[in-house]
Amino acid sequence: MISFRRLALRRGTRTLLDNMDLTIQTGWSLAVIGRNGCGKSTLFAALKGELEPEKGDLDMPSKVRMASVAQETPALPDAAIDYVLGGDVEVAAALKAEQDAYDSGDLEAVAMAHLRIEEVNGYDGRARAGRLLHGLGFSPDTHEQAVASFSGGWRVRLNLARALMAPSDLLLLDEPTNHLDLDAVLWLEEWLRRYQGTLLIISHDREFLDAVTTHTMHLHDGTAKLYTGNYSQFERQRAEHLRQQQIAHVREQAERAHLQSFIDRFKAKASKAKQAQSRMKRLEKMSGTEAVRAERPFSFSFPKPDRLPTSMLRLDHVDAGYGDRVVLKDIAFGLETGDRIGLLGPNGAGKSTMVKSLVGELEPMAGERAFHKDTKIGYFAQHTVESLHDGWSAFDHLQEKAPNAGQQVLRDYLGTWNFPADRVFEHVDAFSGGERARLALALIAWDKPNLLLLDEPTNHLDLDMREALADALSDFDGALVLVSHDRHLLGMVCDEFWRVADGDVSPFDGDLDDYAKWLRTRATTRKTAAVASAPQDAPVKENNAKEKRKLSNEDREKEKVVRARVKKIESLVEGMDKELQGIESKLADPAVYGGPTAELARLGQRQAELRGEKESLEFEWMELLEQIEA
Repeated sequence: MISFRRLALRRGTRTLLDNMDLTIQTGWSLAVIGRNGCGKSTLFAALKGELEPEKGDLDMPSKVRMASVAQETPALPDAAIDYVLGGDVEVAAALKAEQDAYDSGDLEAVAMAHLRIEEVNGYDGRARAGRLLHGLGFSPDTHEQAVASFSGGWRVRLNLARALMAPSDLLLLDEPTNHLDLDAVLWLEEWLRRYQGTLLIISHDREFLDAVTTHTMHLHDGTAKLYTGNYSQFERQRAEHLRQQQIAHVREQAERAHLQSFIDRFKAKASKAKQAQSRMKRLEKMSGTEAVRAERPFSFSFPKPDRLPTSMLRLDHVDAGYGDRVVLKDIAFGLETGDRIGLLGPNGAGKSTMVKSLVGELEPMAGERAFHKDTKIGYFAQHTVESLHDGWSAFDHLQEKAPNAGQQVLRDYLGTWNFPADRVFEHVDAFSGGERARLALALIAWDKPNLLLLDEPTNHLDLDMREALADALSDFDGALVLVSHDRHLLGMVCDEFWRVADGDVSPFDGDLDDYAKWLRTRATTRKTAAVASAPQDAPVKENNAKEKRKLSNEDREKEKVVRARVKKIESLVEGMDKELQGIESKLADPAVYGGPTAELARLGQRQAELRGEKESLEFEWMELLEQIEA
């Protein structure tokens, strides 16, 4: 249980939270929400002991095990799987002690290390770390890569995996879905639903919050209020609360007016003086219900394009990739005015490669990219926010694009993107991630594009900004291609989806729920021979009853094979466990260390072999179970 008693938190000269008085119960999954700058990350800093309260008390259990995602990842030479394993400090220490004992030849230390590993359940440590990496999108061949070899976004994922690896009673996650794609977000949802401790999440992904959380803490105007339920339930409760507050305010104002009218009429009359005095006292004692202030939602729009050609852009039999490596083959994709397409696909399948091919950042390795002469592209890439110039203001960035525009014109335009007054002259160095993303979108919109190519535009955007972006894109007159892990945005904006997977780009017949199901069964879902051999101008008739029965029979046969393999793995693992127990019993016997060293070496080598084989089988077993469940 975590209690805040009249707590106040300050950052610099600003008091962000004041008189905070509430309790978080053990086992809650709590969403911490509010606009950018309201104090969410500051609250996490206080929970982690990084920030002292300005006043009041923050009470936490003395022995609570806390885990959170590190903000920085040093360029370490350690293998990714070892870095993640390090999140479980006790297991990592026990495994290191075992290795050190083997290296030094200290047989007694080897025996002690084995006992310690058993105590902390460390024998499956690497397997658990591997499953976390796999779930967050790391392919098996990257598990042994050095941490330093990964890009910034992938290092964020490593930090998340390391936090999930740590045994914890309290887990703090600040924007965990940033830098994840949709399949990794779906996997994270499932993991967090199974988490047994107390969970606090800062996120601007409403679908994610709805799937994971049971309670909501809303930070607003320096106050904090608890609600029971997920984000959607919070919205309904808050709307009702504001409605009732406004009704009470109107009723109170009417009563105040009535009392004041009586006082004004009769306070000078001796016969009514006592009643007037009584009403004056009553008026003074009224607490005063605050009027509901209209929370002006942030909104913006993309300017109407100057021209809207019917056919904007086309990829004809294009192969796309990097160097000699082909990522996507034979792309046949066209865009017309009014198209609103969402790109779906597993991590690393080539969604960003597809967008780069459309924008012309990647030249076709084969085939042709053709576009209308009046096509004007607005491109938001995952690195766009980082490309803003440090030391420049929002005004400087826009003036670079429009050197001949008047200062007031530029200021008025930036004001529509919520950079009012002198904020336009503040350096972007001090901007939050959300403010930088908002500026990047404003710069794109200035050019009046008729084709928007947006690759993960919602990272760092708060819920209000995401809603505003959804509204603006819905009203956009041109064409749109969107890559995003935000299912709410995809569902609000896109009319159709294309799937990027296994080197192929093709229309996806279904919604986001259907895609989630496909993702879970992807390992066993492959194109049938009939589909593979069908001519491209003759689409497969998936609604044909005979074809459905054929596919169903094939699926049943596949399931039988999968279940048989599961039983085989369980039998093999059971045998391995028995053999490992026998080896561990021998290694725990002091007499073995007085015998031939060759026998001790043989036992240690066999133990390592069994653990490696068992880890591989457990990986396969988990994937097969997911297929059966799907």
